[in-house]
Amino acid sequence: MTVVTAHEVHEGHEAHPDLRVWGLLTFLISESLMFGGFFATYLFFRGSTEVWPPEGTEVELFVPTINTIILLSSSFVIHFGDVAIKKGNVWGMRIWYIITAMMGAVFLAGQVYEYQNLGYGLTTNVFANCFYIMTGFHGLHVFIGLLLILGVLWRSRRPGHYSATKHTGIEMAEIYWHFVDIIWIILFTLVYILNIL
Repeated sequence: MTVVTAHEVHEGHEAHPDLRVWGLLTFLISESLMFGGFFATYLFFRGSTEVWPPEGTEVELFVPTINTIILLSSSFVIHFGDVAIKKGNVWGMRIWYIITAMMGAVFLAGQVYEYQNLGYGLTTNVFANCFYIMTGFHGLHVFIGLLLILGVLWRSRRPGHYSATKHTGIEMAEIYWHFVDIIWIILFTLVYILNIL
């Protein structure tokens, strides 16, 4: 009878790919398809309407541009946290993740401020409907990303939970945050930049 030691089981487990990361990537692909549907619908309406955006539903660039700078910068900040943990620096990772969380919160506050000052609502016209659905759905994803970051910070309280060799949760939060940033770049270009030009 062969006895398998705990060390051998651990080594065998390490030889397999981490399915949590594959699960996250599959989820992000499905979310990309959903955003792709939103973008295609928006472009369809934009192409089939004479005046776009319709009069009275113009977009303002100032707050969204500041929000864009904050969100894109946060991608670099969260990456510094990943670099820190891979060097075994849990405190460094926490600091970078706290800064990222604050930047994400500022982004959401900026989005709320923008909504309050637009002067039109979800049902004003097709443009307004597309605008609120796309930016609101993206805002929901930013909020979920904040929850993931806060979850990482909460779990990092336990000694040894994250280390230079054990940091999958941190990497997954970073991947998700980069996804949110990439979607925003596309959304910002379609909804804001193209409508100003």
